[in-house]
Amino acid sequence: MPSIPILMPQLGESIAEATIVRVLIESGAKVEAGQDIFEVETSKAVMTVTAPCSGAVGEVTAIPQTSYAVGATLGALLVSEEDAKAMGFADQRSITGPVSPMKSESANGSDTKNVHFAVDDHSTIHERQPTVEPVVGGLPVPAGAGGATYISARMRARMHEMGLNAADLSAVAGSGAGGRVTVEDFEQFLRSLEAHRMTKASAMRIAVADSMRRSWTRPLATVGISVVLDPLLVHRKKANPKPGPALYAVRALALALSENTAVAGRLVGNRIVHPSAIDIGFAVEVDDGVMVPVLREVEQKPLAALVTPYNELVEKARVRRLPVDSKRPGIATVTNFGTFGITWATPIPLPEQNLVLGLGAGSKVPRWSDEVGTFIPVTEAELTLSFDHRILDGGGAGRLLNRVAALLQTPEKL
Repeated sequence: MPSIPILMPQLGESIAEATIVRVLIESGAKVEAGQDIFEVETSKAVMTVTAPCSGAVGEVTAIPQTSYAVGATLGALLVSEEDAKAMGFADQRSITGPVSPMKSESANGSDTKNVHFAVDDHSTIHERQPTVEPVVGGLPVPAGAGGATYISARMRARMHEMGLNAADLSAVAGSGAGGRVTVEDFEQFLRSLEAHRMTKASAMRIAVADSMRRSWTRPLATVGISVVLDPLLVHRKKANPKPGPALYAVRALALALSENTAVAGRLVGNRIVHPSAIDIGFAVEVDDGVMVPVLREVEQKPLAALVTPYNELVEKARVRRLPVDSKRPGIATVTNFGTFGITWATPIPLPEQNLVLGLGAGSKVPRWSDEVGTFIPVTEAELTLSFDHRILDGGGAGRLLNRVAALLQTPEKL
């Protein structure tokens, strides 16, 4: 009797591999056409592989909890010569060579009984496994891609059990079809962690990590310009009480946004939801994290009236005792990364916001003066604006940033 291979069929248009959950047959068992012989799991569902025709089960090579590419050999089936012909094989000899899958007669790839195969009878069945080729809509991930971009239901359940998410597996190289990360890759990754020194992350660090992970689901971009700080520094020297540099930026951003609230809106479906108030947050470093207290209705309050509440919120944030009202989300955030000596950065907006304004460290630089016809020393810093590219384009972001920079040149009007 001819012996034909049992192959992993194409189980769906974008399915490149499946994991054997259970083997439902044994060597020597009789099977009928359409009988379930393997239970498998793909990235979309748990389903079964059926016998392509009646026959007797030969060797079963599939191993439970192992992933196999479409077209991989799972075992052998002894069939009649008539059935071998009906399956599309050219002759009636015993077929032992490796095979490659051809297009299924089923439009959606779910009819596992009508899969036809091309045969190479010059090699043994175990000599090699077929390579995965793009099918209809192509592979769900590009060849050579790294990281757990596509996660099966079984692996997602295991990750949930371990308290992990997809971002935790971003550095795991996949050995599955098209570079996909398999359960075996995941378990090997967990075992490899034991060789490293590990410490428990604080609740604050976990909260920041989760916030940044959610923020990164949007297309973000950053623009920047240089801004002269001398007018601000002169004004601050005379002021009493003295505003912090970040507070100048908070007030300037609020005024700029009040002139066009759409740029601070949120895209929900096909509508831009404008903010009902210009509430601006500012970043305060705390132990192992960052807190963002919020000043309310900043565009309606002069700079001098904001100094005391700003300073109070800074102190309360550092001891993590912020009042409830200051914890409610604002529409944008200002971060003064210049306090750490950083001149340029691309801060990430919070998940509920579209904008974050960054102020870099100031430094003395020469700038040409048309008034005196020579270079003069000025204190200059980089001002950056990171934004949700769905709401703003580069031009709009540039105009907003230039408006903020212009307002900082007349601090007495803030």
